Amino acid sequence: MTDTVHRLRADRATLAYDKRVISERLSLDIPDGSFTVIVGPNACGKSTLLRALSRLLAPTDGRIVLDGRDIADYRPKEAARVIGLLPQSSIAPEGITVADLVARGRYPHQGLIRQWSSDDAAAVEAAMVETGTADLRARQMSELSGGQRQRVWAAMALAQQTPILLLDEPTTFLDIAHQVDLLDLFAELNAAGNTIVAVLHDLNHAARYASHLVAMKEGRIVAQGEPRRIVTADLVEEVFGLACVVIDDPVTGTPLVIPKRRPGPHLTPRG
Repeated sequence: MTDTVHRLRADRATLAYDKRVISERLSLDIPDGSFTVIVGPNACGKSTLLRALSRLLAPTDGRIVLDGRDIADYRPKEAARVIGLLPQSSIAPEGITVADLVARGRYPHQGLIRQWSSDDAAAVEAAMVETGTADLRARQMSELSGGQRQRVWAAMALAQQTPILLLDEPTTFLDIAHQVDLLDLFAELNAAGNTIVAVLHDLNHAARYASHLVAMKEGRIVAQGEPRRIVTADLVEEVFGLACVVIDDPVTGTPLVIPKRRPGPHLTPRG
């Protein structure tokens, strides 16, 4: 039994959209200072859990706890100074430029007394440099490719400068080089003390970057822990229905999932 108090946790939370229950009485502690990655098949409740942790979805029962308080009791700006979110899909206001969108990440730090400052400008500039979007600053969001837009949204989340950062499929639309660049950046933020919680589809990326891995299926947590301990062929088959072999990644030593070929009919070559 541990007496550790985690800053962010789900406490027997039931999560639902209207009357459709996604997860029931779900409990999860996010280890402080961890790079927690949530994996699982489509529609298993990963993004729903992340929405609840970010205060966007209120549990119908149970609660989400931030620093010992029900997150529902926080004012929006108060919560946004602690938890940042990079959502799965976002719509930018028409005509907005990259620089203006990234600057919106500083909104939680503004108030009647505290207006835009040199610290805000520095945070925005650093976020654009770190995400490789500085050269796009004058471009309108509508002019950008899907991958460029995703990096701009990531810059806005970084500009918020929160100790906890939630990422819902942050590598969507990105080519492999930009996927690795962005995940490396989040790993650096984690090494600097930030708690990162990400939903990822790529199990090998999850195993490589996570310090704490959470595997979900049908709205429940099947396994959680350090990737080297929990990522096995049996777990992958149970969660994803995929027969595989798990070996050590030759670069990082983390688990590397190699799918087995599915048995099936042999097609007759044409020509």
